[in-house]
Amino acid sequence: MIGSVLMVCEGNVCRSPVARVMLQRELPHLVVSSAGTRALVGERADPLAVQLAGERGLDLTDHIATALTWEDVRGAELILSMTQDQRELISTTYPFARGKVFRLGEHDQIDIVDPYQRHRTAFDLAFAQIEHGVSNWRNVIARLAH
Repeated sequence: MIGSVLMVCEGNVCRSPVARVMLQRELPHLVVSSAGTRALVGERADPLAVQLAGERGLDLTDHIATALTWEDVRGAELILSMTQDQRELISTTYPFARGKVFRLGEHDQIDIVDPYQRHRTAFDLAFAQIEHGVSNWRNVIARLAH
């Protein structure tokens, strides 16, 4: 049974925080966290991400970006990265994590587009990709729980 999931992106101000709150809403019994491979440590979530999350009933107002750590990787039972490059970086940096690191878009073989400092259309696309990825992984995690 999976009890903890770590969402990983680059800056930890757009994609992984959004994925975290989406999955947490779908599976409230899980411990879901997020971090960035090159996090903008101490920064709040991107204002447009906060707005779009709010429109979906999700709250990112208290999010503060954090950097990915050994402890994060060790403690997570499942790690979902936004891109294949991030997946490979995690697996290379933390070899013990191989086998529990996947892309959020694994089922569709896609990377989640990075909307940071881009227009709303990029955010809309990223949110749609994240929602789809979270839906796919929610089903996988739910099956593993039984």
